[in-house]
Amino acid sequence: MRSPGLSLPIAASWLVHAYTASGVVLAFLTVIAVMEGDTVRGLWLFLAAMVVDGTDGMLARWVKVKLHVPWFDGALLDNIVDYITYAFMPMVLLWSAGYLGTGHGATVLAVIPLLASAYQFCRVDAKTEDHLFLGFPSYWNIAAFYVVVLDLRPAAVAVTLLVCAVLVFVPIGYVYPSRTTTLQAPTLVLTCLWLVSYAVLLTQLPDPSTIWLTISVAYVVYYVVLSLYLTAHRSRTAVAAG
Repeated sequence: MRSPGLSLPIAASWLVHAYTASGVVLAFLTVIAVMEGDTVRGLWLFLAAMVVDGTDGMLARWVKVKLHVPWFDGALLDNIVDYITYAFMPMVLLWSAGYLGTGHGATVLAVIPLLASAYQFCRVDAKTEDHLFLGFPSYWNIAAFYVVVLDLRPAAVAVTLLVCAVLVFVPIGYVYPSRTTTLQAPTLVLTCLWLVSYAVLLTQLPDPSTIWLTISVAYVVYYVVLSLYLTAHRSRTAVAAG
C-alpha cells in the first residue's frame, strides 16, 4: 500500500500552483473594481497580485513542483497570470479611468503595450541565464500605479507608455528581484520597502506625501541603475569572452 506521506509533496505542489492561479481571481476582482469606477481598489489588487507573483516562484522551487508534478507547466501558468495582471488589466484600468485620453487614440495607446508584451512573453530568451529580464519586463501595473499617484495628464501617460513599449525590444537586462544574485539581499529589502511605500501612498491618495513618493521613486532609480550596470557588465564579459 502506498504510504500517505508520499502524497504530501504532490499536494503541496498543487497548492503552490493554486496560489499562482489566484492571480486570475485578483484580475477578475480588478475588472469589477474598474467597472465600479474604483481605481484605487484596482491598484490595491495590483499590489496583491505582485505579492503573489513575487513569492510563488520561491515557493515552487522550495516545494520542487517540477519534480512532484512534472506534467504540469507552472511556468506557463505563471506567464498567463502575469500577462493578465501585469499587462492587460493595467491598460483596462488606465483606459477606463480616462488617463489615456478619449476616442480612438486612447484605444490605440492601450493596445500598443499589450502587443509589445504579447511579443515579450513569447520570447524564449525573455529571461537570461544570469536571471535578468531581457527588455522592459512588462511592469505596466507599476506604470499605472505612478500614473494614478502622480495624476499624470494623457500626454505624459502616452509618452511613458510608448517609451516603455519601445524598451521591450531593446536588449537591456532588468533585475529580477527574487533571482538576480548581484546585490540580491539589499535588492530584496528595498523591494519590500517599495511595496510598503506603494501601500502607504495608496492610503494617502489623492494627496500623497513627498517623503513616501521620494522613497518610492528612489527605489525605481536604484532598480534602473543596477539594471544598466548589470547590462554593461554582461556586454563587457561577452566582448572579453569573444
